[in-house]
Amino acid sequence: MKTAFLFPGQGAQSVGMGKDVAEKFDAAAFVFEKADKVLGYSVSDICFNGPEDKLNSTVYSQPAIFTMSAAVLEVIRNGAADTVEPDVCAGLSLGEYTALYAAGRISFEDGLKLVQKRGEAMQEAADASEGGMVSVLKLDEDKLEQVINEAAQGELLTAANFNCPGQIVLSGSTGACERAARLAEQYGALKAVTLKVAGAFHSSMMQPAADKLAEALKDCDIAQDSQVPVIANVNAEYYTDAASVRDGLCRQLTQSVLYQKCVERLLADGCENFYEIGPGRVLTGLMKKIDRKKKVVNLSNAAAIDAIL
Repeated sequence: MKTAFLFPGQGAQSVGMGKDVAEKFDAAAFVFEKADKVLGYSVSDICFNGPEDKLNSTVYSQPAIFTMSAAVLEVIRNGAADTVEPDVCAGLSLGEYTALYAAGRISFEDGLKLVQKRGEAMQEAADASEGGMVSVLKLDEDKLEQVINEAAQGELLTAANFNCPGQIVLSGSTGACERAARLAEQYGALKAVTLKVAGAFHSSMMQPAADKLAEALKDCDIAQDSQVPVIANVNAEYYTDAASVRDGLCRQLTQSVLYQKCVERLLADGCENFYEIGPGRVLTGLMKKIDRKKKVVNLSNAAAIDAIL
């Protein structure tokens, strides 16, 4: 039976994340200390103590989530490597960077610098445009397409995240998102929720951020291959070489995240054991909607880590 490591993306953060892990495990504390030095500010303090609005900002949340996930991963590598090893890694949006690090495709330092630049570039792109995102629950894809066509009214509106059955996130101009939220419920959606995000992520509004990320990736040392494959959000296919990693990470900023298809691919390829490594329980919850028979071991705190060591 294959084992998959899953890594969460932006939105999984919460004040206090990783604090109990760093206090209990020296390996985790070392990762937080190293991250502080790489970033030039105390991301550990933001994770442990907030304030919440700072942690939730795109610029800080992305390095924070990457660091916290890497800290948990380091504890597992130190204490449970004989029994808990991945055959494949995957992540949701930002989590794909942690997956690449876990698989040995990029170093911790390079991964952290990349997500720092990614967060800054996404924030800049968001500040230069007026965009948002809305999560639509329990609406058929054909009806959702009608909502998009009707709500756009000449403005940008696209499906950005296919997370699980019954949950699709739209991204686009603020006005189009507001119209889509109203129309979705008229078309029979259970609920349409406007997300608290800085801009229209995973849409063409993020092209300036993708351009800056492409420049950063040129200077990043990416391994040509790895014994542990990583699946790409943009097409639910495994990365084949360094060029495909660079291409996939850039396209991810402007194209849809196909997380549900990624998980379905892992299931089809024989993955039976799943571990969510990092803050929150988002991916654990998504798995219940994709395949409720599959259990995800959630490793987001010291007690959960203790249980598998």
